[in-house]
Amino acid sequence: MEERTFSDISFRQYLNEDKLMGSRCKKCGALYTPPRSLCIKCYGSEMEWVKMKGTGRLAAFTCITVGPKLMIDEGFNRTNPYCVGVVELDEGTRVDARIEGVDARNPETIKVGMPLHVDYLHREEGANLTTFLAFKPV
Repeated sequence: MEERTFSDISFRQYLNEDKLMGSRCKKCGALYTPPRSLCIKCYGSEMEWVKMKGTGRLAAFTCITVGPKLMIDEGFNRTNPYCVGVVELDEGTRVDARIEGVDARNPETIKVGMPLHVDYLHREEGANLTTFLAFKPV
């Protein structure tokens, strides 16, 4: 695998390639998603990239009706909310992401613990490609 720094920029580059990546400490084995360049458990600095399976369960969520400009531009508003959540990956780490394929107008139908799988939301193309991390119900 290509050597990349353990940074948000590298994490986003991997997302553009439809890869959900984390980092693992070579010293103690602690796993992080998004990646870290230093282990907060043993303070080790030798990390390696790990490809995550992209499956997990919803740990927490919220439905947002007043969002930032980016979300407003996508058509979300007080009558068309969107959902974001914390996903506990099968590997044990947690990551925050958009939750697609759920009814944000009826949050009572969204269940903590529901199984999810990764989804990559691609915006633009070519050099302007931006990919957002999202998950959908299995």
